Amino acid sequence: MIGKAALLDAIAPTNRGLLASEKQKQAILAAIATLEDLNPTPRPVEATDLLNGDWRLLYTTSKGLLNLDRLPFCKLGQIYQCIRVETTSVYNIAEIYGLPYLEGLVSVAANFEPVSGRRVLVKFNRTIVGWQRLLGYNSPENFIQQIEAGDKFMAIDTPLNSDKQQGWLDITYIDNELRIGRGNEGSVFVLSKV
Repeated sequence: MIGKAALLDAIAPTNRGLLASEKQKQAILAAIATLEDLNPTPRPVEATDLLNGDWRLLYTTSKGLLNLDRLPFCKLGQIYQCIRVETTSVYNIAEIYGLPYLEGLVSVAANFEPVSGRRVLVKFNRTIVGWQRLLGYNSPENFIQQIEAGDKFMAIDTPLNSDKQQGWLDITYIDNELRIGRGNEGSVFVLSKV
């Protein structure tokens, strides 16, 4: 699909948005809008077979995520959003790199509730921040299995008040490979299926 190729070409040099100039941001938003108009899945939230799984972030305008790269001695690694439709769970995992042997991880667990064919309400309920080695982290899937098994971690592992820590996400495009979402804070997310 030409629209998808144009979007991927536009975001490729931006390092998930970290290096995007204003001109690039505008071109990317235009390419996103074009692709959203071509969405092959009119009710993305109901396409559970497409939605379910692990997604890797390709581009975002989220300041909260991009600011993780601005921490001293830290560089933002891969960012994943892992959706488990059967338990209405979502796990956001950001890998942080810096000094050798001090690779970090920032993770937020949440539950989602479909409120329309394209919108989900997201209620954040747990945050985990720590060193990858102490967490036994080697992949998002393994880490999620530990969380779902109820493991406690040698990390900052804090419950969140889901009544106060919530937002919404509109899924504006989804196919077998790509998902686009727009959040309540005006952020845009482009992700590829792992």
